[in-house]
Amino acid sequence: MGIAHEIDYNIIGDDIQVVEIELDPHEAVRAEAGAMLYMENGIQMQTSTGGIFSGLKRMFTGESFFITSFLNEGVEKSKVAFAAPYPGKIIPFDLKQYGGEILCQKDGFLCAAEGIEIDIAFTKRIGAGLFGGEGFILQRLKGDGKAFVHAGGTIIRRELKHGETLRVDTGCLVAFTSSIDYDIKFIGGFRNSLFGGEGLFYALVTGPGIVYLQSVPFSRLADRILAASSGGKEQSRGVGGLLGGILSGE
Repeated sequence: MGIAHEIDYNIIGDDIQVVEIELDPHEAVRAEAGAMLYMENGIQMQTSTGGIFSGLKRMFTGESFFITSFLNEGVEKSKVAFAAPYPGKIIPFDLKQYGGEILCQKDGFLCAAEGIEIDIAFTKRIGAGLFGGEGFILQRLKGDGKAFVHAGGTIIRRELKHGETLRVDTGCLVAFTSSIDYDIKFIGGFRNSLFGGEGLFYALVTGPGIVYLQSVPFSRLADRILAASSGGKEQSRGVGGLLGGILSGE
């Protein structure tokens, strides 16, 4: 693993945030392909797989095959910025403060200092893999520098004591330290399963460790937008049919 240097950054905005990173000469930052918003003179992009096997694993999970590095090849400090993909917050993690490793939702990673390892971490149990939905595949960010994770809506940080548990909607679990035990549990109950509206499974996290939660996972936001869009079309057709009937005298 390479040496991860401290990077200077500034998070801009409120609900749809941008992280602006200032790079010293010969300093670099890595980001998910397509996350870059702008870059100043002296910054050069270098796209790679980070290793064929790592690229294939990311592609298998629905992520980009490539990771892009942004290197300052100039003689002065220069800035590069990365934008969040949907409304929410950008969470900065200093991995040294978290034992050198965190796990996050597979679509949560935004960017990180050069030298941070970005890998796919599968859940421990087959049951979690088969039924965990969004919680099935996690990303492992490992190193001693800064990493930035994006989450939707309001962010909640919970510090769990030894043996303390929390039951969480699988899509609302953003990130947690490697000391947290993670599992998927069946909600149980016929009516709960069919009519509860919360899905069939939840994530069970057990301390000690730190957990980050998001109030609006992207899947939930997308479902609401899709439902509203479909409802709007149905309503429009209904109004159009009514007006047509009135005008035709029916």
